[in-house]
Amino acid sequence: MNVRYRVELSEVERQELKALLSGGKHSARKLKRAQILLAADAGAGDEEIACGVGVGGSTVSRTKRRFVLGNLEAALGEQPRPGAARKLSGKEEALLVATACAKPPTGRARWTLELLAGEMVKLTEHGELSRETVRRRLAENDLKPWRKDMWCIPQVDGTYVARMEDVLDLYAETPDPQRPVVCFDESPTQLIGEVRQPIPAEPGRLERYDCEYRRNGTANLFVFLDAHQPWRTVKVTDSRTARDFAESMRDLVDLHYPKAKLIRVVLDNLSTHSPGALYEAFPAPEAHPAPPGVPLHAQARLLAQHGRDRDRCSAQPVPRPPH
Repeated sequence: MNVRYRVELSEVERQELKALLSGGKHSARKLKRAQILLAADAGAGDEEIACGVGVGGSTVSRTKRRFVLGNLEAALGEQPRPGAARKLSGKEEALLVATACAKPPTGRARWTLELLAGEMVKLTEHGELSRETVRRRLAENDLKPWRKDMWCIPQVDGTYVARMEDVLDLYAETPDPQRPVVCFDESPTQLIGEVRQPIPAEPGRLERYDCEYRRNGTANLFVFLDAHQPWRTVKVTDSRTARDFAESMRDLVDLHYPKAKLIRVVLDNLSTHSPGALYEAFPAPEAHPAPPGVPLHAQARLLAQHGRDRDRCSAQPVPRPPH
């Protein structure tokens, strides 16, 4: 028995391991490590644990060592495995996915792994790229270029790549509360109501509702999502005009990020999503972005960034210049 690494679980850790084994979807390795720790905590020897769990003695010893020298998370989790680093960076993998979704070269009906590998050599600094590397990266993204029933980016050109890298750089920045990155989108939704009152559920019978429904009009949802922290909010409006968009941007500044110096907003290229909407809704001093102008960020065809300087546009009314 290896007494050097003696496992003594706290009640909280013991309950966590039991909950892990009682349900949920987890890897077989993680479940076996949980069984090893519980058995070791109960006083079982290494050989007995190895035989009962169905693993080797080295696995038992290694799991106990990681727990004693580290913590429960270290004992259950996977350690970095030796091997060569990934050949494609995050940006290059995004470029591969975009290329696979684009139209194939002239004279070709579809992309092949060899064609994609050759195209990546042209678009990146790699001297060569194997078809196996391309195959693995596409499989990780659940992408099958030979399928026809998917939405694909029409064409990948230099402008697209530049805009894509611009947005990826924005997402990869170190989170800064003074310069948050917020994703913005909108979605119209239909409002429906019941024609007949549903019948409540009873023991042995599910709730019943009628297939007929009443249309109660539509509403628009403006959705904000912080790219660097678990925060999101939804604003409901009757319409999605340029003024509605401008009002949502003002809410973002005045209500949700009142202390931020600059807010970078990533959004699509809907016609109302433009700095011009701010000038239509507000006086020029309030609508003007942070000087000397805010650069545009593009995603797919176009993504825009809107920034407002808190020193210039506060929640207080902006004084109008004298006539």
